[in-house]
Amino acid sequence: MVPAGDQIVARNHRYPDVFVLCVGWGFRFVQLADGRRQILQFLLPGDLFSVASVFEERAHFSVKALTEAQVSGMRRGEVKSRLAENPAVVAALARTCSAETECSDEMAVVLGQYSAEERIAFLLLHLMRRIAARSVIRGGQYPFPLRQQHIADAVGVTAVHVSRTLGAFRDRGVVEFSNGVLRVLDQNELERIGSLN
Repeated sequence: MVPAGDQIVARNHRYPDVFVLCVGWGFRFVQLADGRRQILQFLLPGDLFSVASVFEERAHFSVKALTEAQVSGMRRGEVKSRLAENPAVVAALARTCSAETECSDEMAVVLGQYSAEERIAFLLLHLMRRIAARSVIRGGQYPFPLRQQHIADAVGVTAVHVSRTLGAFRDRGVVEFSNGVLRVLDQNELERIGSLN
């Protein structure tokens, strides 16, 4: 078990284990020398910290627990042995690798081409899909423990800009936040603003 806010993995350190998030939320990030932070991916239960960690001891990222979290570690050698013995495990890892690459490519497009409003809407839609794949969603309400700074660090804008944009979304009846819950009021409008399709 890891308390909320604790660092689990440090960038450029070597780890003999491949880590999986079992319970709670986390995030993978890179911290610059001047303190700026880019969140690369939010981690949900069942996520590997990174597919690259199956093959590389050195972490090219850091990981923090966003909420209280439970983490499991598997020895890299054992993981590789199972890959060698079981084609189904290889196929599952390939699917995870493909999904991680697609996610990274989409985020590169969003960060390079989208406005701040579009970036935030895209992130909300992306996380909503991932949450819905793991949980039963009722009444358009999603567990959403992110703070404005987390959103800002994921989409490359300031926390002030995130606050303004979320306030505008609320005023326009698109989404609202309350007590760690994201409530979607107008799915079609959110899709119009943030979808890549």
